[in-house]
Amino acid sequence: MADRATDSTRPGPWRWALAVLVLLGVPLALVGGIASCVASDTGNLPGDAMERVWETPEDKTAAEYGNAAWLVGDTVVRSRFDAVTAFDAGTGKRRWEYAVPGRAEICATSSAVADSVALIGLMEGDKGCATVAAIDLKDGRELWRTDRRPDTGDPKDESDVVATGAGLAVLRDEDERWGGEPGREPAAGAPRVLPGDRALRAFDLRTGAPRWKAAVPKGCLPRRVAVASEQVLAALQCATEAKLAAFDPADGKARWTVPLGARRPVAANAFMSFLSAEPIVLQVQEPVGHGLHAYLAFGPDGRRQGQIDAFGGRPPAVADGKLFAGSSSVSAFDLATGKEVWSTETWGWREITGMYAGNGRVAVFTHSRKGLDELYVYDSASGETVDERTFDHDTDDGNDELTGLFRYEDLYIAARWGEDARRPFSAYRTW
Repeated sequence: MADRATDSTRPGPWRWALAVLVLLGVPLALVGGIASCVASDTGNLPGDAMERVWETPEDKTAAEYGNAAWLVGDTVVRSRFDAVTAFDAGTGKRRWEYAVPGRAEICATSSAVADSVALIGLMEGDKGCATVAAIDLKDGRELWRTDRRPDTGDPKDESDVVATGAGLAVLRDEDERWGGEPGREPAAGAPRVLPGDRALRAFDLRTGAPRWKAAVPKGCLPRRVAVASEQVLAALQCATEAKLAAFDPADGKARWTVPLGARRPVAANAFMSFLSAEPIVLQVQEPVGHGLHAYLAFGPDGRRQGQIDAFGGRPPAVADGKLFAGSSSVSAFDLATGKEVWSTETWGWREITGMYAGNGRVAVFTHSRKGLDELYVYDSASGETVDERTFDHDTDDGNDELTGLFRYEDLYIAARWGEDARRPFSAYRTW
């Protein structure tokens, strides 16, 4: 009986099997956990990764002017100094190329596209950016071209020279003698300076037929131009200060003109650039250390709205009534008030390399010296993190920094341009 009692305390076969499973399972779970961490850190964990789907072929060295990128339907298009090239947004396959005729070079581009048409400025030799051509981005055809009066400056400075929208192609002429005081009459016998009311012209977007010359206020010169759906906009350099004006797209008549400054006038020679035409957001930087350096928002009637001090290393994005900016974190500002709505925590060792905003989301590509690049997606209203993933390859990966970011279906398409950018586009997908 004693022997039977002793036998009954010994583990049965099923208990031995359970013990073996436990002994094997703990290391396996540990190995699995380590493998999952490694897969996540290297962008190879399903549900937590970003894969590179396609890349365009390497291109030749580009100049620092004539560069732009657009998304038009299912096509991404890249402009550089010597050509405009289109690729299928889903596959990266090249669709068409517009080669600049002769020895001309692209010296300016429209920042936006309307009705699948983009505008490019062309220059030959030292004649300046003296020609504007309209390109149909569906097939690369040149629709029309016209002359413009150029400045003799560096083509890298030819920003906001042409714009599209409201069925119009709008261009601004320049004058090398505009360096003097706006509105001041030339000295006796000197060549007459181009007046401001002859410097802003509109054409039919698809045919190039002349439409009008804008009635720019006397004593003012148009320094930047943009087009919204229902009005043409111009940043003006006037005799004593910088201003913003709007014109009727039907006939070019002035609708309103407002000063940029709130407490005091903004310097007439301040740098100005349109970040957005609709809503109206203008970047302004005065040429003095304590001067204004901010993004100014205006209503469609010219009423001044929020002012947001400029900061961050990347160009900001505008969407959903907000401006999104940052470098080692993301901050959202209300355009109506200029107040910060939300901000993410500061990464410190991570910086933003690309940003896309739209449809209630803000997506940022980030780069870290400690590991692979990551994607962060935030709710644009609340700043809540919606998604976070690791790339299977760094987004630069020998291709130079990103200069633009597009969203097409389930793809994020990164654009690059400049002297060191070898691949114009790369597309990434979550998996």
